[in-house]
Amino acid sequence: MAFGRCVSLTLAPKRALTYTCLAKIREYVSVNTQRQIKCRIFRTTKTSGLSVIMSKRLVHTTSHHGSSSPSTTGVPNISDAQNSPQDVEELDQRVSHTPVMVSEVIDILQPQNGKLFIDMTFGAGGHTKAILRENPKARVVCLDRDPLAYNHAKELAKNYDPQQVLPCLGKFSELPDILYNHGISLGSVDGILFDVGASSMQFNSHERGFSLSSDGPLDMRMDQGRDPDGVSAQDVVNLLPAPDLRDIIKTYGEDRMANKIAHTIVNARNVFGKITTTKELADIVETAFDGYIQKDKLGRYSHPATRTFQALRIFVNNELNEINNGLEAAFHFLRPGGVCVGISFQSLEDRIFKRHFHGIDVDEAKNKTARQQFRSVKDHHEKYSKDLIHSILKKKWIPIDKKTKTPSDAEIAENPRSRSAKLRAATKSFEF
Repeated sequence: MAFGRCVSLTLAPKRALTYTCLAKIREYVSVNTQRQIKCRIFRTTKTSGLSVIMSKRLVHTTSHHGSSSPSTTGVPNISDAQNSPQDVEELDQRVSHTPVMVSEVIDILQPQNGKLFIDMTFGAGGHTKAILRENPKARVVCLDRDPLAYNHAKELAKNYDPQQVLPCLGKFSELPDILYNHGISLGSVDGILFDVGASSMQFNSHERGFSLSSDGPLDMRMDQGRDPDGVSAQDVVNLLPAPDLRDIIKTYGEDRMANKIAHTIVNARNVFGKITTTKELADIVETAFDGYIQKDKLGRYSHPATRTFQALRIFVNNELNEINNGLEAAFHFLRPGGVCVGISFQSLEDRIFKRHFHGIDVDEAKNKTARQQFRSVKDHHEKYSKDLIHSILKKKWIPIDKKTKTPSDAEIAENPRSRSAKLRAATKSFEF
């Protein structure tokens, strides 16, 4: 299967993710063990089904030793071993996180006594703390795939009544199992918040490999290796051929220099060996721009590798599909009239929120009007079906605002990282 097909399916997140390139990484690791090319998160045992994996869709396989998928109970075993709990003050000082558009989020969610909310991206807990400050009796499920954030949530929970703050470790796609294990049923949640992308505490930790401003291992895995079938950014830049790297950078970084960047990376690793740190990758990408200077929305210098790092982060963490999975789960767990808020920081993420909230299928090539959807039905008799007409006109979400909300000038001045934030919100229709 061509990688272009793989990427197109990844951009249509409702379908199963097709990671042909990840299968290629597995193959390279397997056939090049004599060259000491080793990948910590993949086994080097050659599997008989590899050719099938390369030609068919990958619906995220289990590990080659037969272990099952990661625990979805919300309390996995590895987090305590990797990160010992710290008190809230120490964690707050370490992460130095400023939540984005807090007042707008509180105005939309309207937290009240006894209401149940889900913070899908707990991070350092800025939005959760704001909800609890607004109403100390509100209940919040704190979900995050990062073990450090999970430990931070556990420390926060000690300051509140039992079961008021529920720390959960997992991805958006694991939400149904996590909520089930906590006894939370469908249609019982009052509000859900998404604040997607990498958090400040991840950018500020050089050992995580997210930041351009400090040198560190080229990792970028938000779950710190919790998924045994995951890959790091180092695996991607060292094991994929130039065409695949180009498609990743062009698709997820939206960088028009993607082709030149990809070939520069491949040439550099062929000459100098394995790329292992963020500084090495940033310097390599910078050489592809021949001194051209980029600027951000505030007119400040923007490193040429910024879009490449964004693309690798999105790809490694499967972020677009996870957002779509999270929104699908959010719809089913919200009560009718419940509110969903989505904060995104770049167009690919915002597009998924927009399509969900405006009733546009994520697989559609373009935005279709009701008339266009009606005309696209080939069966003449089906065109006049009541069920078809009802399905076209029936709305799952009711957007709170037609346009996106953006941070105020004062907030951008105080927190420059908020400059790209966009907020969309919608309520669940009473028809469902």
